[in-house]
Amino acid sequence: MDRPVGSAHADPRTDRLVDGLLAAGTAVAVLAVTVRLGGRTDAAGTLPLALWLGALLLMRRHRPLAVLLLSVQAVVVFRTAGLIDDGWVWPSSAAYATLAADDRPGRPGLPWAAGVGLAQLALAGAWETSAGGATVREALGSLGPEALWLAVLLAVATAHRNRLRWRAELAERLLRAARERDLEAGRRIAEARLDIARELHDVVGHTLTVVGLQLRVAAEALDDSPEEARDALSTAQQVRTEALRDLRALVHVLRAPGEGPVEPTAGVSEIAALVDRMRSTDLEIRLKTAGDLAAVPAPVSLAVHRIVQEALTNTVRHAVATRAEVGIQCGNDQVEVHITDDGRPPAQQPAPAGHGIRGMDERVRALGGDFSAGPHAKGGWLVRAALPVPGFRP
Repeated sequence: MDRPVGSAHADPRTDRLVDGLLAAGTAVAVLAVTVRLGGRTDAAGTLPLALWLGALLLMRRHRPLAVLLLSVQAVVVFRTAGLIDDGWVWPSSAAYATLAADDRPGRPGLPWAAGVGLAQLALAGAWETSAGGATVREALGSLGPEALWLAVLLAVATAHRNRLRWRAELAERLLRAARERDLEAGRRIAEARLDIARELHDVVGHTLTVVGLQLRVAAEALDDSPEEARDALSTAQQVRTEALRDLRALVHVLRAPGEGPVEPTAGVSEIAALVDRMRSTDLEIRLKTAGDLAAVPAPVSLAVHRIVQEALTNTVRHAVATRAEVGIQCGNDQVEVHITDDGRPPAQQPAPAGHGIRGMDERVRALGGDFSAGPHAKGGWLVRAALPVPGFRP
């Protein structure tokens, strides 16, 4: 539904009040100007015309063109019938301004107002030079001020229309900017939730797996090899301490987001210790590295650590594997990671990818890298990731 002409608010009571005041003001102005120009104000001429022109303005917001045409028609009829002595354009000033200021889309109000005004002036000139007996010079002298008044009136109305459009466009831009800020805030919240979910999954899942593995080793070696059982319990305690440290860092980010993130405690340099904790009598793990691991940037270093951590955790929990290999190569503008094992899938149908594989993929994609996980051509399972590090050389 189109917005009424010139309405800068949505209060219909205010609109009706403005229209009523404009109608009354027009009626009074027509009478006053007629008196000022020395014209007649009898009940058969100026008075009914003034009331009619004022009454038409009550529907100017919804039918501005009809209001102007009816106003012009009334002025022409009264003037050519000799019921009034002065005025062609100025009695319909409010109707002209309303149509010219029409800012509704698809409504060419200004061209219509200019066209009707020119037609009325042409008709007035023809009538005054024929029926009125005036010369062309006299007709131009009489209609010149009215033509100038029409031009000023249309210019002011156009400026008002442009101001309304500017305000509407500004409000739309502000609303669009607010929506974009809300969308950006929602996107950031969603990304933060994904980061938290990945960290919780990786830290908790790895900790429970390693602690369970070491407790099993301790239980099996408790009678025959107390020293080995003691080492296993010490490893479990160490893993628990590291997990608590990572969880405290995560909670700190949640409680005090404005203070900035806590530096990650996990990285490429801790992968050797991670591999040592994951080794057992049932699973042999080899680690191969190439390049300067210490030069890997912190975000990439954390991602590499979490990928190795989750891949080995999945090997321990889900694969029937005896050997695994972790390879990390730094250089040529990227860090390449691969984790393979010789495990065999269980007899039942494999389940769809869980949170661990999805989390690894999200980590790599967020850093602009490539990730893949699936059966290895030589048997077993392969997890591979390549993370770009521009300008990095071995």
